Amino acid sequence: MRHHTSPLGSRTIVAVTVSTLVGWTLSVGVASGQDRMPPIPPAQLTEAQKQAIKEFKDVRGNEPSGPFGALLRSPEVMNRARAMGDYLRFKSTLPPKLSEFVILITAREWSQNYEWDAHARLALQAGVNKDTVDALALGRRPDQLTEDEALLYDLTTELHHHKGVSDPTYARAVKRFGEQGVIDAVGITGYYTLIAMVLNTARTPLPAGRTPALAPFTR
Repeated sequence: MRHHTSPLGSRTIVAVTVSTLVGWTLSVGVASGQDRMPPIPPAQLTEAQKQAIKEFKDVRGNEPSGPFGALLRSPEVMNRARAMGDYLRFKSTLPPKLSEFVILITAREWSQNYEWDAHARLALQAGVNKDTVDALALGRRPDQLTEDEALLYDLTTELHHHKGVSDPTYARAVKRFGEQGVIDAVGITGYYTLIAMVLNTARTPLPAGRTPALAPFTR
């Protein structure tokens, strides 16, 4: 077991073998056998839940799963979260490469393996460098970031760690992305923080056959 200190604050991430990490994951209750909010049997769905599923399928073209399986417990929250996600993931002013990069930062902050598993591959497909993805997984600032990535990294990690954004970072972000771009970046960070919180609360397991990539932070 090795400890790596994150340059972003007084936190340590523990790098462990896969077998140790799986055992650790089991011990904190996020294994598939301990899913707190598994899929609701069709016979137990309320009319509001059935309608929320229909709206989800009409827009997304598939059944709600993962965080949306948990969010279905409050169908109105699910509807509104899905609508926000429709914009922030697919239509924001940030291109996919940058939006997926921001999502990975958020997943790492919350040690959220389901979110990471879903988006690490998308980030690579969108053009995020593999070394960058690997560095984020270890909880450290990647060595070789593009100018846009570096700016978004500063913006979002300041929000996560300091609960605000410094004047220099804000000024650089507005100059590069405009006010709408800054709000979109903050929106992606906030939305995927919500999703990570839902997944962590529900202890939603990874899809079958997938292995956790993130070790928890120690504080």
